[in-house]
Amino acid sequence: MKGMKGKETILLVAAGLLGLTGSMWAEPMWAGEIAEPGGYRMDDYRAPVPQTLQGAKVVTTAEAEALWRENKAVFFDVMPNTLKPTNLPAGTIWRDTIRKDIPGSTWLANVGYGALSEETANYFRQGLAAAAGPDKSRAILFYCMTNCWMSWNAAKRAIEWGYSSVIWYPPGADGWEGANLPLEERKPYVISN
Repeated sequence: MKGMKGKETILLVAAGLLGLTGSMWAEPMWAGEIAEPGGYRMDDYRAPVPQTLQGAKVVTTAEAEALWRENKAVFFDVMPNTLKPTNLPAGTIWRDTIRKDIPGSTWLANVGYGALSEETANYFRQGLAAAAGPDKSRAILFYCMTNCWMSWNAAKRAIEWGYSSVIWYPPGADGWEGANLPLEERKPYVISN
């Protein structure tokens, strides 16, 4: 800027700021520079997530709300649930986790880990079928919390199992709550005999 007159300097700075401002609004607020892994995320599940999930539609809070209000997708919460340890000393007080999620959701607890036991995979498959029915083209939406790989893993697994209308909602229940949308208490889905 050396040798420039005051007016030219102001115009150059203003043009630079306009360019910067325009690029700031081009990406969603939760977007990061995280690359999609080739497989499942296997650890550090509460960390920044990618903007994409190959084979899935990624939605914002406003888009998720529209799907919810119009009943155009089956919602699945995949937040993990801590079960009461079997080896607690007698007399220990245990309080189950209280989960608040998007009304009407099915909470499929613990299905978002990178590696699933056969029992957990069966629970996941049965929960999907019970809530979404046999039509694998029906729209299904997965969420957890903001910066939670559990929903990314669960959505990826559903795609691999042949579901063709998978939706991923990265902001999760806390993004929903931050938009002043309703939440309700939920217990994990239980397979009935």
